[in-house]
Amino acid sequence: MVKNLLNLFFPKVCLACNYLLKDNEQYICTQCRHELPVTNYHLEENDAVKNVLYGRVELENATALLHFSKKGKVQQMMHNLKYRGFEDVGVVLGKWLGAELSDLPQYQSISMVVPVPLHKSRLRERGYNQVDKFGREIAVALNVEFNDKVLKKSAPSRTQVFKDRFNRSAESGFTFKLVDEEIIKGKHILLVDDIITTGATIEACANALLSAPNIKLSVATMAITD
Repeated sequence: MVKNLLNLFFPKVCLACNYLLKDNEQYICTQCRHELPVTNYHLEENDAVKNVLYGRVELENATALLHFSKKGKVQQMMHNLKYRGFEDVGVVLGKWLGAELSDLPQYQSISMVVPVPLHKSRLRERGYNQVDKFGREIAVALNVEFNDKVLKKSAPSRTQVFKDRFNRSAESGFTFKLVDEEIIKGKHILLVDDIITTGATIEACANALLSAPNIKLSVATMAITD
């Protein structure tokens, strides 16, 4: 009875299409689950994500779970995650990708999951890092440490939507700092983020991480833009 009352006043909706969920559905409706555009990059050894960063960052492995396109279901999920407080999007996608990565030999040597950080002012404004729960679920699946204190964003950057690739990279290169190289030296780090577009943010974070000695770096994101 209590559950029915809660659903009446606070109905559960699909995080991808915003339609009401059925009683046996959680977070994402069955239809959306089947329609979400998965990449299968890590399952098919596709280097599409690595190619975005080709010549800029040396990576062991790189993958994205979903394809992102404007006005699509993945965009709706990202909007719910970043602007409407639905952190469960990160939980769902983290469990999904984590389960798949945990079965792959190339991800068995990872010893720590590190999220791309938010600047403290943005974190205060939003109340959470949208990548946090995604990374934590992957860390649980891989049975490794999750550490959100490794990287620090030193200054809030202006929106990069209307900037070209060169200018994005130039600005991002000065925003992320490694807090303590002793924490990660000699480890295989999995850097996680929400969406990879030009790769400027990943490149900036990667350069900071790779300044530590004997580091191996892999990347996993929720989505990649088409």
